[in-house]
Amino acid sequence: MTVSNSKDFELDVTEYIEEAFERCGLEVRTGYDLRTAKRSLNLMLAEWANRGLNQWTIKQRTLSLVKADGEYPLDPDIIDVLSVVIRRDNTDYALSRVSRDTFITIPNKTTQGRPTQFFLDRQITPNLKIWPVPENSTDIILYDGLTRMDDGDAQVNTMDMPFRFYPCLAAGLAYYISMKRAPDRIQLLKAVYEEEFERAMTEDRDRSSFNVVPAYQYFRTT
Repeated sequence: MTVSNSKDFELDVTEYIEEAFERCGLEVRTGYDLRTAKRSLNLMLAEWANRGLNQWTIKQRTLSLVKADGEYPLDPDIIDVLSVVIRRDNTDYALSRVSRDTFITIPNKTTQGRPTQFFLDRQITPNLKIWPVPENSTDIILYDGLTRMDDGDAQVNTMDMPFRFYPCLAAGLAYYISMKRAPDRIQLLKAVYEEEFERAMTEDRDRSSFNVVPAYQYFRTT
């Protein structure tokens, strides 16, 4: 037996739509079938962003700081910021994240120094606010941003995701289409989708090691 020596299997948008329709017991027959399925596909990608962290969508980006300027608009594809450091003289210092309430109660927001805190104002264009405001224009901010996946704009597009998420996308699209075209299969396809999503997210976890240390302050001997 001869193996293929090929590891480039990848579906485009049309093939995902065909697979989803077949799972619904249907066939793609019209241009509207393609349009409505593509719309469902992009809505599902937005749902994935709301469900939590997708490791492959984490991008590290940089910001050049400006003295006395504590607010920096981020790219509109940023969903959230996971961690932030400030680099000074080739040394990175971590910034702690604070809530909206904590940030707004800072008495003097014009205090200058090395920034130690940040607040992400999650508007349509996200705004990163740091405090104290920079004391120079030579420090650099590095941050890990959770970004949007590329849309499925054209039928020939491939999707912005790793191989392990292919089954989940096909199952999810079938479920979304069933809500419009195959209501008798909704429960079955939803169950398959949730199972595939859980399996994919479990595989997509961060595998860094950690230690659990018990707190001894409440321990006492009798």
